[in-house]
Amino acid sequence: MTSAAAFDFYAGAGPARALLVLALAIIVFGVVWTAMLFAVASRQRRYDRKRQADDPGTASPSLLWVFVVPALNEEVTIADSVRRLFDLDLERRVVLVVDDGSQDRTPQVLAELARPGLVVLRRDLPEARKGKSEALNDAWRHIHDTVLTQGPHRGTGPEEVVVVIVDADGRLDAAAPAQIARRFADPRVGGVQSQVTIYNRKGFLTWCQDVEFAVYGRLYQLARSFWFIADMGGNGQFNRLSALDEIAGTEGPWRPALTEDQDLGLRLYGAGWRSTHEWRAGVSQQGLNNYHRLSRQRTRWYQGNLQALRHLGGILRMKVSFIVRIDLLWYITLPLQQLIVAVALPVAVALWCFGHLPFWNGPLWLIMLIYGLAFGTGTLGLLARSEPMRVRDLPLAFLMSIPYALYTWLIIPSLFRALFRLIFRRGGWVKTPREAIPEAE
Repeated sequence: MTSAAAFDFYAGAGPARALLVLALAIIVFGVVWTAMLFAVASRQRRYDRKRQADDPGTASPSLLWVFVVPALNEEVTIADSVRRLFDLDLERRVVLVVDDGSQDRTPQVLAELARPGLVVLRRDLPEARKGKSEALNDAWRHIHDTVLTQGPHRGTGPEEVVVVIVDADGRLDAAAPAQIARRFADPRVGGVQSQVTIYNRKGFLTWCQDVEFAVYGRLYQLARSFWFIADMGGNGQFNRLSALDEIAGTEGPWRPALTEDQDLGLRLYGAGWRSTHEWRAGVSQQGLNNYHRLSRQRTRWYQGNLQALRHLGGILRMKVSFIVRIDLLWYITLPLQQLIVAVALPVAVALWCFGHLPFWNGPLWLIMLIYGLAFGTGTLGLLARSEPMRVRDLPLAFLMSIPYALYTWLIIPSLFRALFRLIFRRGGWVKTPREAIPEAE
């Protein structure tokens, strides 16, 4: 096969040719864009390190930290999460647990934890169990109606209040408040997402989830922090109360959505607030060791990502730089891109079986190029996960990208399930149960 013929990747592919060319274009752009974000993230990481060396930082005593913990049947992990929040070195704090109609021992466990600063906001049916956004909006109303009008925090201004979302299995790092407070020193910052890690990473699935969060935070989120457009991720999410107030309607800042955190982050940025990511301290949470539970969780997330496509018009109308607009559009349309690539893969395999993919037997440089496109994004992500990043770690990152790529394909069926649920307007979801925490922890 000649080198010239090698460029005709899909000779004889017929109607499938357009699909394969589109998928290839998406893959190439994704790798190139990720390489650019990798460079930006590296620069941002160096800047953050220098700033920390110049100013180690402490949690500002003027800030009031309100930790909101949504809880629905969380008897297994809620005590561990709440106790750790009270262990943080803070002068002003409220831990507001929203018990969203739990039917297990969650209320009893919370009663046993009673102490000054712990508030349990109980929601009962039929108002309860309408989604995480409703529970968070109830907490937002309670902060305004009670926390800031009564007791020791009476008269505190919304600009001095940081609302922190911590899931019932979350373990917030002791260093997180000081690191986050430094971010909020900029009055234009309305949201900070902390780095998420998995604390029970003992098997293949949980290891991959930990890698997934690390790649997303230390590459994509860190790069977007350079433009102040980092995404909000729910667990370990910090928001200035005044920013939440600005985007709140009559019901509250959070809208009914399966990924209410992503929706809120996009609206904060659209309202002119800055959003950043803190990669040096964050929150750890339970990973899922069971594939069925993982698939169900990711179906919900993917469905929420598809719902977020309604923000496309708003992004196009934003007065932002060209590169920021491209990144936002790439990020918001990622589920559609994944769908196209996922459909193209079996088509490509079928065509290969009939000899319609000439590049497969092409020159070595072409085969290496295809291999690089397949694993290049994962390699950059795994390299960004390292601290510090070193060139000598590149071969290991490349090898690790292969099993990680397998993991990403294992959860692709969830994307098609999410699309099916969206088409047929199925918005309900079943809560993923927690795993028991070993006493040693």
